[in-house]
Amino acid sequence: MAAAPALTDWVSSRWARLDGRDRQPGIDLARGIAVIGMFAAHLLATTSFEWDDPETWTDLVNGRSSILFATLAGVSLALVTGGVRPFDERRMTYARARIALRAACIWLLGLLLVGLETPVLVILPAYAILFLLALPLLRVRPAWLFGAAGAIAVTMPFVVFPIDSWPGWDREPGQTILHAIGWSYPFLLWAAFVIAGIGIGRIAFSRPPVAALLAAIGVLLAVVGYGVIGSWAVLAPADSLWGVVLSSDAHSSGIGEAIGSGGVAILVIALCALLCATPVRWIVLPLRAVGAMPLTAYTAQLVAWALLQPPIGDHGSELVAFRALEPFWPMTIATIIGCTLWTLLVGRGPLERLIGWVATVGPRDDAAASAGASGSPEARR
Repeated sequence: MAAAPALTDWVSSRWARLDGRDRQPGIDLARGIAVIGMFAAHLLATTSFEWDDPETWTDLVNGRSSILFATLAGVSLALVTGGVRPFDERRMTYARARIALRAACIWLLGLLLVGLETPVLVILPAYAILFLLALPLLRVRPAWLFGAAGAIAVTMPFVVFPIDSWPGWDREPGQTILHAIGWSYPFLLWAAFVIAGIGIGRIAFSRPPVAALLAAIGVLLAVVGYGVIGSWAVLAPADSLWGVVLSSDAHSSGIGEAIGSGGVAILVIALCALLCATPVRWIVLPLRAVGAMPLTAYTAQLVAWALLQPPIGDHGSELVAFRALEPFWPMTIATIIGCTLWTLLVGRGPLERLIGWVATVGPRDDAAASAGASGSPEARR
């Protein structure tokens, strides 16, 4: 008979990790959407977005999914370092050390995934560097964070443009550097998304009035980025300084994209927070499970891709050959089912657990460790 209470406790502990009192289900949902959006960007052939043609709407995932992923990285950094009440300087010092160790692990994992040679621009090396760049900002006030994010978004495209024009990227040493620093997601500009995410994590974003305000701000930024700045960009030659710097195209690193896609990321986060304040949170639980183990889900997709990659044949490229298999729905459904079962039956994702364990090798603060053991599940990522 003793087995029954033990089983109940075991199930309850797994459920609490996914849906505990202190968890942020809206962030898990947004993170799950970002992961599936990145699957779609990789696995679906898309055409340029047009409002009056629903068949082109899948183009919304291009660029925006990875920017949402980066913004959520900032939110997570804020949550694991105190949320609306940042750790004091002593505890923050230990937290920064652990985050740096996590960043090193993510960077190494990113290089391993690059080594699989799938036709995908792996985001993890840039993601790791962005973690490191964010460390000095973890005790900065939200207003300053949002201001810094805006300043970076409108100035760094002028810096990224000449760097992108460096002819050395096309040579073997340049390719090595490009992969090592993840320059396909230029961290000088993408820091804006992580910093904005930290700012969101430092305010009570899950409260409906705050989430509604964030949603309105996201819509405004999207209109300014895509509707105003993007329209200015088309007035200049596409390959000129102003044509590139003002561009709102996906992966252009233009001001229009930074502001517009940043606004979309804020809007998605706010809407997910609002949805998860309602019974809808139960309907979207499978997506929340994906968002609870995003690193594992992202990595599994690329490993599966490497194993299943067919010969190029008549398709002209590895990417086209793999997309010809129509892998999006099978891989997406398998990921959702696998993550849901793992989260409910086992708990933390395997890569999340491994990197979390490595991070404990570093400096340890007893107060922070105690909070991570008994407080917010976000602190136990």
